[in-house]
Amino acid sequence: MLSSLKTPPRDRPVSGLRGVRPAERLCHATGTVLVLSGLAHLVVFAVDGGPWWGPVSWRKPVTFGLSFGLTLMAVTWVTSYLRIGERLRTVLLVVFAADCVVEVGGITLQAWRRVPSHLDMETPFDTAVSMTLAVGGGVLVVLLTVFAVVSFRRRPAGPEGMALAVRSGFAVLLVALVSGAAMIARGVVLVRTGHQEAAYDSTAPLKPLHGVSLHAVLVLPALAWSLSRTSWSGRVRWRIVAAAVGCYAAAVAAAGVWAVLTF
Repeated sequence: MLSSLKTPPRDRPVSGLRGVRPAERLCHATGTVLVLSGLAHLVVFAVDGGPWWGPVSWRKPVTFGLSFGLTLMAVTWVTSYLRIGERLRTVLLVVFAADCVVEVGGITLQAWRRVPSHLDMETPFDTAVSMTLAVGGGVLVVLLTVFAVVSFRRRPAGPEGMALAVRSGFAVLLVALVSGAAMIARGVVLVRTGHQEAAYDSTAPLKPLHGVSLHAVLVLPALAWSLSRTSWSGRVRWRIVAAAVGCYAAAVAAAGVWAVLTF
């Protein structure tokens, strides 16, 4: 897809000029496996049944497999537009891919064990899994924050509107990371104070905000890339991307208001 862009060399993604790197192939393959895992567990849910909502359900390996897989592939593609050293980008992407596998793997393991994946401190093993997932979440925050900072320090490459899409996508993704960290932090406090069930219920208000903001880093750059395939002028394409960013920001703001009112 990247190599087919009909744009001047200076507007193409940085890595697109040099071909797909092994690290990129690894990340895309890993993301594909995670997505397939999510879809496979959707089949398991259809066969096995059980509740869709709640701390113990097949929903978690489904949604986390799909979300982490898509996000890994999206970040791998989008960071090719960043003006960042290839070696640093490779290291960050490989660590990111490994972290995604750990997160989805831990959640899937607990689903098959019929116990909660997060905020479960009932046994030493469950505690180890929960803390591993929490630490993995912290690693995600650090890695994606680095990419976000790079996108704002130097203007991303790409067709008209791509710089705005990439920067906005990472900015909104940071909202997802903050909301996810807030869910874990509040839940851990409740667990440590003896309110296990309340800890599970406490994440509900922030889930819409977390879900809405998670995939902006894919949706907005994909829109900018799609518009680059049209014959519309650069100004028109930029305005469409800007309007999409505004709509996405409004959706995130609405989810944020909901979170505040119900938190």
